[in-house]
Amino acid sequence: MKIVLDAMGGDYAPQVTVEGAVLAAREYDIEVILVGREEEIIEELTKHDTRGLNLPIVHASEVVEMWERPAEAVRAKKDSSIVVGMGIVERGEAEALVSAGNSGGVMVAALLSLGRIRGVIKRPALAAVYPTLRGFCVLLDAGANADCKPEHLLQFAFMGKCFAEVLGVKNPRIGIVSIGEEEIKGNELVQKAHQLLKKSDLNFVGNVEGKDIPFGLLADGRGLDVVVTDGFTGNVILKLSEGVSKALKTLIEEEIKRNPISKLGGLLAKPAFYRVRKRTDWREYGGASLLGVDGVVVLTHGRSDSIAIKNAIRLAKRLVEGKVVENIKRLFDE
Repeated sequence: MKIVLDAMGGDYAPQVTVEGAVLAAREYDIEVILVGREEEIIEELTKHDTRGLNLPIVHASEVVEMWERPAEAVRAKKDSSIVVGMGIVERGEAEALVSAGNSGGVMVAALLSLGRIRGVIKRPALAAVYPTLRGFCVLLDAGANADCKPEHLLQFAFMGKCFAEVLGVKNPRIGIVSIGEEEIKGNELVQKAHQLLKKSDLNFVGNVEGKDIPFGLLADGRGLDVVVTDGFTGNVILKLSEGVSKALKTLIEEEIKRNPISKLGGLLAKPAFYRVRKRTDWREYGGASLLGVDGVVVLTHGRSDSIAIKNAIRLAKRLVEGKVVENIKRLFDE
């Protein structure tokens, strides 16, 4: 398997991207194509033991910076790591692309190079793995489409089903984000989308309130595997959850350090704290997949470290092996 990595994408590239590629190539026995400024990539590779690893370099002289307008930058910078990398996937020379760079730039490049799944997908969506007390659920759209129509949410649900199945969930239970569990609750978009989902052959379980998502359960105790919403709401849910998680971690650390007894208790509970952190750490889940384009594209945080990069490559590998694009095409054809 060959996976393209945007080696220049992210706040700490190319240091962490190259290190993440080395970790992934060694652990998953795959070829990771490093796209970016060749001299800088080679300099980072010399810091690692790469014997026996397949890490070819494709030179790209330009970078789409985080602050740039995505559409303008992608069209102007034809030799950027994002555009060159996406071209490799488009030509069938690799199965997937991973980037921690400008997310808007990645989405624009994917639409221009790979295109939407022909005749089917109205809008691509970002599908993110959201940790819950039950394990995880798939949240989409996580930020690709701020404004949506009811039929877009219906398509997101079908794509979320395919994504969840690749991750091992059978007949995933699908809910739609609303301000109440009752069918009549929600704005016009949610109410209309609710009716479309209800009439579909999906395993639709109804409205989901924000408080239900971290538990992975509806108010009546039924499990929840896929959460559908517009990109504006989905992104707010993700960012709010990250902020709350970080704030709680800081609060716990402050209270543990408050007196000697708390410090002792914290020391005894350290293994439990580590396990909790690992279960809720976004780096462990790799990133978000851009579903609806004709290829596997995984985006991860701009602040990703080498562990996050490695796990984003793992997610891309898993989506390729699970034939997520082919399954979406098949499901829509049916």
